[in-house]
Amino acid sequence: MSDVESAAQLPALRLKRNEDRRLNAGHLWIFSNEVDTQQTALNKFKPGDCVRVLAHNDRALGLACVNPQSLICARLLSTWSIPDAAWLAARIRIALELRERLYLKPFYRLIFGESDGLPGLIVDRYGATCVVQIGTAGMERLKEAIQRALIDTVGCEALLFKNDSGSRELEGLPSYVETAFGRIDDLVTVEEDGLRFQAPLASGQKTGWFFDQAANRGALRHYMARGARVLDVFSYVGAWGVRALNGGAREVLCVDSSAAALELAASNAALNGAEASGKGRATGGPPGRLHTMKGDAFDVLEELAAKGERFDVVVIDPPAFAKRKKDLPKALAAYKRLNQLAMQLIGDGILVSCSCSFHVSAEDLQDAIAKAARSAQRHLQILQLGGQAADHPVHPAIPETRYLKAYFCRVSDGLK
Repeated sequence: MSDVESAAQLPALRLKRNEDRRLNAGHLWIFSNEVDTQQTALNKFKPGDCVRVLAHNDRALGLACVNPQSLICARLLSTWSIPDAAWLAARIRIALELRERLYLKPFYRLIFGESDGLPGLIVDRYGATCVVQIGTAGMERLKEAIQRALIDTVGCEALLFKNDSGSRELEGLPSYVETAFGRIDDLVTVEEDGLRFQAPLASGQKTGWFFDQAANRGALRHYMARGARVLDVFSYVGAWGVRALNGGAREVLCVDSSAAALELAASNAALNGAEASGKGRATGGPPGRLHTMKGDAFDVLEELAAKGERFDVVVIDPPAFAKRKKDLPKALAAYKRLNQLAMQLIGDGILVSCSCSFHVSAEDLQDAIAKAARSAQRHLQILQLGGQAADHPVHPAIPETRYLKAYFCRVSDGLK
């Protein structure tokens, strides 16, 4: 039986009139209010079921994994093959070809969901170890097939399911962290542009490391003079800070609310030949030294300003302030305040201001930074807008796949 004949045996999910237009343009998501529930009641499906998607005129649009419990009730797979381990392996190989073209060593995001034709699946690669995040019921149904496909394609020797993101709650899926096979150590080694870092997998943020900022971290060297004093806010395990030391900074202060993350930041500095201090001192220290300071970012920035501290470069890379559209007004106020506090610590220097919130557009963030500059009475020049690294490709029809913004700005007192 051919793929098309096999697919014809699957139950149908029929859309309302004209609700196929976005799909025809290349998007992969189907919302529950787009379904003709009189002809195909959503509650007849089980989460993760594979279905045929039909337009109102019976035109077949493709196969999708359905979840009646989610607002995004189905995601197209752009295929007529019923998904299994072989199908997954074929798509992973296509994704692997790109990453091997981009990177000399196997440290990258291997699968970026919809952009790699695998909606709801994230895979980060740390050498022979893979960390998988499943965000949809359809991919949860394929959990064992994902394991087999990763063994077949990249020779994965250890696999961790890091399925503890908030998006799973929206899909009605349980939260868990589970070793599928192999040995998962507390820390994994990451290599980035010749530097080595240790990152926590099971206990760390997201999948343990933020590969999406790699290109922006690399760009920092273009804007930083040797001997610079650098402040890395929301530092996590020190990726920005260690890159700054490697680029010639004489001193870096890493700020984070996690003591464990700051300990790793200090260890990562030492791992790459820099000196490190966990005492939280913001001044002094020999050249190439990394200090840490634990606390709430807003509180620490205010404290540093009150002490009259000044830095040549300030990097602010916060977590997502707007996880939902309704969070946007509050998030923009937080971005403005954060950037204003950062600018007060810069004499004539560089601000790197980031947002990983999809709901905060580049224009939104730029406006928040501009308002912060006016409130701080500082002159602002935007030098570069960075985005996510190439192992996080953007799907041209799915704006949700473009989320990361990083503004490189000059902050000064302006013309006198």
